[in-house]
Amino acid sequence: MVQPITVAYQGEPGAFSEEAVLAYFGEDADATAVPTWRAVFEAVHRDRAEAGVVAIESSAGGSVRETYDLLGEYFDHGVRIVGEVSVPVRLVLVALPGQSIDEMERIYSHTQALAQADEFLRGRPWQVMTTYNTAGAARMIAEGRERKAGAIASPRVAGLYGLEVLAENVQTGDDNRTRFAVIALQGGSVGVRRPSPDQPMKTTLVFAVRNVPGSLHRCLGAFAARGVNLSRLESRPARTARWEYVFWVDLDADAADPVCAAALADLRAEAQMVRVLGSYARGED
Repeated sequence: MVQPITVAYQGEPGAFSEEAVLAYFGEDADATAVPTWRAVFEAVHRDRAEAGVVAIESSAGGSVRETYDLLGEYFDHGVRIVGEVSVPVRLVLVALPGQSIDEMERIYSHTQALAQADEFLRGRPWQVMTTYNTAGAARMIAEGRERKAGAIASPRVAGLYGLEVLAENVQTGDDNRTRFAVIALQGGSVGVRRPSPDQPMKTTLVFAVRNVPGSLHRCLGAFAARGVNLSRLESRPARTARWEYVFWVDLDADAADPVCAAALADLRAEAQMVRVLGSYARGED
């Protein structure tokens, strides 16, 4: 009998990160909740989980910068990106049964969920408070039997924690999604999954430029000269020196492809540091 794969995710049952586990690995995955994004990386690094899912980007809120920092930190521990999955963000207001929306005084949720529900929350006389997780907010209200309090969370939490939906689709817009990276140990049991030979690949890497004029231009030119498209470019403060930066890049290519490999070789000749975080099948939007 095949053992289900163990996957760590941040939050509580009903969190969007748990939905990412189910979307990528299926209902048979042994999903384990941990309290923080760092704890997901630790679980993979310490081999307590075969894989993990970590939020990397929100279509409404942008990059999850803590995840980028952790990807860089755990690179030397062999943690790599082996896949990605995009989860639609549908938010509801939940509370203990038998209450009305007019009775609400306090609303709890994660900062990103609160930002995504800003139009709904704006102008209402509620005290808005942040928690570490959307599902955690719902669980806190349920276990504490806290009346006059609601949580902004996924619709799934209502059934999980015996709560009632007071308002549906409170997110701003209908196209919000969160992209999750699937991480695993390099060379471990969880490899890159490519559903078909035609599945587009992408590569995530980080590099640091030399402190000389034109270095960034020449680094980016390594890809332009080879016709490799950069679908994402973002700078983050370097941890090695004050006021210096590293650049995070998503390439629309497989690092093993000869053209991309040649571009990476050109980059390494110019850059001060290059780390390839993983090549993996592009997820569906």
